[in-house]
Amino acid sequence: MSMQPGDETESTPHRHPPRSASGQPPASAMERTAQLFRALGDTPRLRLLHLLLEGEWCVSELVATTGEKFSTMSQRLRILRSEGLVNRRRDGNHIFYSLQDQHVADLIRTAVAHAMELESVDVPIDPNTDAD
Repeated sequence: MSMQPGDETESTPHRHPPRSASGQPPASAMERTAQLFRALGDTPRLRLLHLLLEGEWCVSELVATTGEKFSTMSQRLRILRSEGLVNRRRDGNHIFYSLQDQHVADLIRTAVAHAMELESVDVPIDPNTDAD
């Protein structure tokens, strides 16, 4: 990367406002948050969560809607449940899933809205791009 006139270099002094990391959540909360994002980082699981925004779904409904095998669906739902993203309820032979709470719904809606905004402004998806 070439330097342009006005770009900062290590020899250019500048000042930053005073900041404090004292408001940071504990390390355990940050690790738990990273686990949540790893669970959300799988497109098929994210699609399931988006379907659950509509409310409670029976596993057989999810299988029919997605066209996936029952065993695949069960595995995805197990991961989402283990991460505290969905609830499970049994009614006779049927198992129903719903989002854990409003936080999860808000997270899914916000993430999808943000992704759609990025697509509309044609932001490239390049994991090798450095963030400033």
